[in-house]
Amino acid sequence: MSRGPHSVALVMIARNEARGIQRALASVRPFVDRLLVLDTGSTDDTVALARQAGADVHRFDWCDDFSAARNRALDLADADWHLIVDADEWLIEGGEQVAALRHQAPDHLGQLGIRSEFGADSQVHVSWLTRVLPRGVRYSGRIHEQPDSDLPRVRLGITLGHDGYTPAQLALKRGRNRTLLLAERDAHPDDPHVWLHLGKDHETYGEHAEAAACYRQAWQRSPQGAPWRHDLIVRLLHCLGQSGALDEALVLAGNAMDEWDGSPDYHFVLGNLLLNWATRHPEQAMDQGLPMARAAWERCLQIGERPDLDGSVSGRGSHLAAHNLAVIHDGLGQADQAAHYRQLAVQLRT
Repeated sequence: MSRGPHSVALVMIARNEARGIQRALASVRPFVDRLLVLDTGSTDDTVALARQAGADVHRFDWCDDFSAARNRALDLADADWHLIVDADEWLIEGGEQVAALRHQAPDHLGQLGIRSEFGADSQVHVSWLTRVLPRGVRYSGRIHEQPDSDLPRVRLGITLGHDGYTPAQLALKRGRNRTLLLAERDAHPDDPHVWLHLGKDHETYGEHAEAAACYRQAWQRSPQGAPWRHDLIVRLLHCLGQSGALDEALVLAGNAMDEWDGSPDYHFVLGNLLLNWATRHPEQAMDQGLPMARAAWERCLQIGERPDLDGSVSGRGSHLAAHNLAVIHDGLGQADQAAHYRQLAVQLRT
């Protein structure tokens, strides 16, 4: 694609990211005019590797404020368009759309699909994050910072992979962000976005009761139409179930059904809750609990995959739901149906 009237720069902040920084930079380099990396205090080979990959590298004294670092990097990049990529991410698809920004007026913010691998079985979690910023837009918030702009947000056909949530990487990051999140909570106690991310930090490390308490605070404050509301309700229901608050989870799920009936993630977690209820009430399992769980997972297959929903998990509208239906039919003593869904799960996964 020919050069256009508008410049495009990759903008990254990094610290001790030797593992993946060259992968990230190489994936984007063909589609931008400049690679700008702001190093916040690396003690490994991050700086040298970034320079080898063609990046312009600058130093920044870390001050416990991600927005301050992001904004300094944006000042240094000084492009018409800024593509924000972290060092544990890489471009999967949409390079031509990145290059096409050179021919687009910088009058909106762009949202990208981030495909994050997590868990021992490498499930994929899809988030939509605002990562394409026109000149002049800056961040606010010391952690899980957000672009501060009233410009419209437009979803772009650009997808990044992300492997920062794998078990090995999480072990290295354990506790890293908790202090900053607690400071943000104390400074902005009515901000649902802060409560959401504090809940995510607890959930990441298996602290489900603490996560549920934070998600509950976020849900009570979340406005209708918030882009992250889908992710929040699914996480809240899951963590309530995992922490023993099953009755509260089922009441909340019932209240939320009209809003999220088109979400396979919602129905998938609802099925899990109903299965737990059936286990807790064996005398009613065959007549109520197991059939209701089955209906929830059947609804997942009816809906199909919904990667457009923020926080969706790949497979909940396909092979993961089919697998659970095989399990439930085994529990109901229906061998033929169980075999059908086991075969379907294999077909949907391939």
